[in-house]
Amino acid sequence: MAINLDSLSPAELQALIKSAEAQMSAARQNHIKDVRTKIDSILASAGLTIVEIYPTRGRKGGAKLPKAPVAPKYRNPADASQTWSGRGKRPAWFVEALSKKGVTAETLLIAGPATKSAKKAAKKASPKKAAAKK
Repeated sequence: MAINLDSLSPAELQALIKSAEAQMSAARQNHIKDVRTKIDSILASAGLTIVEIYPTRGRKGGAKLPKAPVAPKYRNPADASQTWSGRGKRPAWFVEALSKKGVTAETLLIAGPATKSAKKAAKKASPKKAAAKK
């Protein structure tokens, strides 16, 4: 059925647009329903789920997979139950400890400060890395 758009008033054109948009939305929803039905039947016949096929899909709100916890790297010397992984914002106890004389991030490491031999090895490795970058 052809409609002569030239003969329609602006109000009639607006009503036609709204009607067409509503029809388009309904047609799209029916199409989505049909596709879902087909996908569900294929998955059921294969004995699979959508999460097995697409592990990152099918979660509400595009939620990300939970991140594995990171082992703590620093420990509060005043309260051993307070630790920090070194990721994210520095905790208040860490900032406060660094403000004390003689305390560095290295001294707050759980393994303790590096030994002299480890420091020497790090210094020896540094010039090689600098030369490699040039």
